[in-house]
Amino acid sequence: MKRWPLPEPMREAIAQARLGESAGEVPIGAVVVRDGKIVASAHNAPRALNDPTAHAEVLAIRAAAAALGNERLDGCELWVTLEPCAMCAGAIAHARIARLYYAASDPKGGAVEHGARVFEHEQSLHKPEVYPGIGKEDAGGILREFFAARRPGKEGRG
Repeated sequence: MKRWPLPEPMREAIAQARLGESAGEVPIGAVVVRDGKIVASAHNAPRALNDPTAHAEVLAIRAAAAALGNERLDGCELWVTLEPCAMCAGAIAHARIARLYYAASDPKGGAVEHGARVFEHEQSLHKPEVYPGIGKEDAGGILREFFAARRPGKEGRG
């Protein structure tokens, strides 16, 4: 099967995941894009910040909102290396992210195509367009290697 080159935002999200990994964090990266330009990027940092909400998606959304001067990120895309959890899916809805692209699925902690399926609920404030699987081999490999080195036989969000 032929592999296509990854779009620049996913390449940057994977680079962010690697930065997080080098800092001892679970290697997840996220990038916010508006009008084809990256406006914010982040990696997981709950350990470094002593903050359980410091997931890559939340940090990237916060940085994009600050950079754009608006809590609503209408027209923005979020590119992330792992299917967002329920907390991050809630943040995506509140930020009004237009499109969500994620690489690897997360059957254990994901809440988009697994678990809570946040955007499928009638009560969801906003439902972004969702595009899963872009870069799943690359992002999934990083996560598998990370967890294999730390918790043989176990995988998950961390």
